[in-house]
Amino acid sequence: MNFAPHPIPSRTQYVLEAVKHRILTGQLAPGQPLVETELAAQFGVSKTPVREALKTLAGTGLVVMSQYKGATVRTVDAAMAQEVYDVRLLLEPEALRRTVCNGALLEEARDALERADTATDAAERSLANRAFHRALYVPCGNPLLSRMLDDVRDQAALVSAVAWATLPSWEREAAEHREILRLALAGEADAAARGLHDHIASFVRRAFPEGDHR
Repeated sequence: MNFAPHPIPSRTQYVLEAVKHRILTGQLAPGQPLVETELAAQFGVSKTPVREALKTLAGTGLVVMSQYKGATVRTVDAAMAQEVYDVRLLLEPEALRRTVCNGALLEEARDALERADTATDAAERSLANRAFHRALYVPCGNPLLSRMLDDVRDQAALVSAVAWATLPSWEREAAEHREILRLALAGEADAAARGLHDHIASFVRRAFPEGDHR
């Protein structure tokens, strides 16, 4: 018996990616209602692919489904940020340490830094930032570890989008990214992992000072 997951229909995938992009770039604000009929009209599809896309986004933590309120963009507070960043702090530095020990070339991380430096808007910069972090952990040699980090990737991006809207800190984070990459390329696995840990912890501490940061 074949238990392989069924591919998402193209219209549902189109709506899913479009709504996700709007959420992660701040075009759809946390708490904003996601009305199926309105989205269906905007994208020129029926309500079915919209409904399926919203269900999938709810599974990734970007959307909240309520029996009474319908679908809304997930709100971000210190508790939510702490949950997501706890996972990143536990897993991401170790994944980078393993990536460096594996001798990965990290060309994609370099490319992502260049895209961030030349970005013309917050949306483009946000996508480059996500790509940079993913390029650090994917070559870790443990596909399960990579998938676990992928599972919180969208929620981490939502936290970042909310934080950057009130506390822009691109330049500081770009400098930290460059130093992390320098250490990684120099083969300093433990130092790169510590730098990444400090980078992640300091961001959420600045953005949500009322949280219980570790």
